[in-house]
Amino acid sequence: MIRLTLFLSTVIISKSFILLPSSPRVTNANTRKASYYSNAGPDTARITSSSTCLFEDLHGAIYRKEHEMKQVNQQHSSLSDPVRMAIGYALEGESRTPLKLAKALRRTYDDPFSPDNPNFQEKTKEELGREEKLLEYGMADAVMRRGSFIVDIKRKSLSRPGETYARYDDASMVAEAMVRLGADVVFVNVDYASYGGDITELRSTVKAVRRVSKTAAVVMKDIVVDEIQLGLAKDAGADGILLIASVLGPALSNFLDLATTIGLETIVECHTRNEVQAALDALAQNIMVSNYDRLQQRYYPDQAYKLAGMFPGSGGPIICLAGGGLEDTNEMKKLLAVGYDGVVVGRAAMGSARAPEFIRAVRDRTLLPAEFSQWGLEDVEFDMDGNVMAGPRSDVPIPGDDSTSFL
Repeated sequence: MIRLTLFLSTVIISKSFILLPSSPRVTNANTRKASYYSNAGPDTARITSSSTCLFEDLHGAIYRKEHEMKQVNQQHSSLSDPVRMAIGYALEGESRTPLKLAKALRRTYDDPFSPDNPNFQEKTKEELGREEKLLEYGMADAVMRRGSFIVDIKRKSLSRPGETYARYDDASMVAEAMVRLGADVVFVNVDYASYGGDITELRSTVKAVRRVSKTAAVVMKDIVVDEIQLGLAKDAGADGILLIASVLGPALSNFLDLATTIGLETIVECHTRNEVQAALDALAQNIMVSNYDRLQQRYYPDQAYKLAGMFPGSGGPIICLAGGGLEDTNEMKKLLAVGYDGVVVGRAAMGSARAPEFIRAVRDRTLLPAEFSQWGLEDVEFDMDGNVMAGPRSDVPIPGDDSTSFL
């Protein structure tokens, strides 16, 4: 059984002491933090010392989650238990469309020449000739891209303790509304203490999304520390599960292997260059770069932008996403322009009237191939037919739309 081990270490602060759960990964994170601030000024040093207590939240969440999973394992200890069976057998058949999450992130359903599109069209002689030319110049995959929009549904977050983003009875209602607006994927948080959700909401969300869309995917988001959580996601009908690199550390590859074996897609959340490289080395297919550093409990707004060059070009095996504190359409378009396949938006979309605007800003345009991301064309926008738009435009309402702006 894959299991993470946490050790209790005594941390002495002034004249009192606090027992903090820690691990080898967290120790490395603290070392990284000390190195980062080694040449910092007095102001940064004050931030460091005052934010020490923030580490307790992450460590405490991991420690609590491991304790919870011990109880969950006991509840599902029978070999005939559905959750236990979900992780006990290799996928032999296909009960639903394979790689549904990857197809939703790449929006292959909207490609008129893709077999995944219900209105699939045969390529014309012109298109075939163009493909031959691109192949001749080694640019067969350098085609216009379509960005995907992912909604992170949550009431609250570890990143903003004490703050409530939205109040709703069930995540399924929010997910259904977002999918109707055009969201390609929804994250459903199932950790009640950290995010205000639970596994029952995941089940109801899967049913709600299936009713309104055949292409949208549902991802279970949790602080994953035990293999049983993959079984919970599979049993609930989720298309994928989020794995956090900073939490799993060297165990990441084991979780990816198990998920692949049981037919569950994954998205690996990373923040640092080393975490992205570790995910690539572990053959992760879907990687999300977050601007939020879970170990330091701080936002770095340009982190995803800086790491965009680590991924292969258009049409490659890796689907890369960006997220963490995105609150403006210009940020989203900037990240898509430098090569990301989609953006993850949480707080800004929850309970906000701007949600339709965000979704349209991402989906109602095409993007240059990732190979052209360094050509200084970030401000050039293209419509769905690949024609240059007169924009960038903002605050231009659509006739018959109640929202206040359109990009």
